[in-house]
Amino acid sequence: MDYDHDVIVIGGGPAGSTFARVAAGAGLDVLVIDKRREIGVSVRCGEGLGEGEVIKEGLDLPRSCYSTPVLGAKVIAPSGKSITWANKDTHGWILERKFFDKWLAELAVAKGAEVHTYTRALGVLKDARGRPDGLSISHGGREPYEVRAPLLVSAEGMESMMAREMGFKTVHQLYDVDTCYQYEMKPYDHENLIELYFGNKLAPRGYVWIFPKADKKANVGIGIGGNVTNGEKNGIRGADPKALLDDYIRGNDQLKDASTLLDFGGVISVGAPINEFVKDSCMVIGTAAKQVDPIHGGGIAIAMETGILSGNAAVEAFRKKDFSREMLYRNYEKPWREGLGRDLDKKLLLRKVMENLSDDDMNHIFGTLNEQDLKDVMDGRFPPVVAKVLSGRPQLVGALRALVG
Repeated sequence: MDYDHDVIVIGGGPAGSTFARVAAGAGLDVLVIDKRREIGVSVRCGEGLGEGEVIKEGLDLPRSCYSTPVLGAKVIAPSGKSITWANKDTHGWILERKFFDKWLAELAVAKGAEVHTYTRALGVLKDARGRPDGLSISHGGREPYEVRAPLLVSAEGMESMMAREMGFKTVHQLYDVDTCYQYEMKPYDHENLIELYFGNKLAPRGYVWIFPKADKKANVGIGIGGNVTNGEKNGIRGADPKALLDDYIRGNDQLKDASTLLDFGGVISVGAPINEFVKDSCMVIGTAAKQVDPIHGGGIAIAMETGILSGNAAVEAFRKKDFSREMLYRNYEKPWREGLGRDLDKKLLLRKVMENLSDDDMNHIFGTLNEQDLKDVMDGRFPPVVAKVLSGRPQLVGALRALVG
């Protein structure tokens, strides 16, 4: 068949742009379409990125792409006790996503990819055997037209409408999402540390965050369980993230009189990845595949790593002229699940344990742990930390058993 491109990527975020850079850099004809008028707008996250993720890619992050460097994180219990986790491995940045995402897209263009904004995918086209082989798309709401390629990649984010048309089960359950609200605020004096505040009354099945930015600004937000927003958890029914965030701000001496420069709400995925990432002639990557950290919903670093892995898988598929599910699974899904996927499985387990702890339990745990313990937990080394916690509160054995079973 006379295709228009080798690959069509739906979505120009970190996953889609990274995939496009890798694939185009190997000589593939890559088209990226994005429904937004401008790549990187609007912002939907706290904008944090670990330094190691960019170093892994061998990239030199431009100064324009971040607001401020961060040294690590401070985690605060309901009692107010905090643990600071800051070392050479926790350094990173609070990004300016509107510049960072555009930079990633420009890197893809420099490698030969073609990027079209304000272009919406309307439907998936299929060949005589039912395999995806193109899209019906529209630029700026104008007359739809067709583009075809032997490989389609959904990097659509939470919406993932084309992924569903390809046959992937991407619908989110309430339990597997957090509803969020965030302000950009000023002034706020900080220590270049991300601050995470936990407590069932403060943020049921979630937490409040403060991400520091330059010029005494900060992203101040909250995420709570979708099942809490529409159900009941710890005695709170129909919790409203914006109202809870406003309550927190009113009680914060620094923030209560600060100005808000930006506010927005949204929904993020915090559940398990979808059950399959590949089918014949198509793949799903990044947030569209629910490839996000289930503790905090962050997906930038995971999206970039996934973009590299899936981009290389696409290159291998073209080298062998084999776009079958088996080929794409072997080079993309299987190594993802054996690497990144296993790390995220451990974090999902930790999240499920944490959401069943009372504030008193959390206060005990925070009072027991130190910075090294926190690092062990985040690296998935649970048994020694659980043993330390249980030595002071053995009645938690039932709640924590899953971490060592």
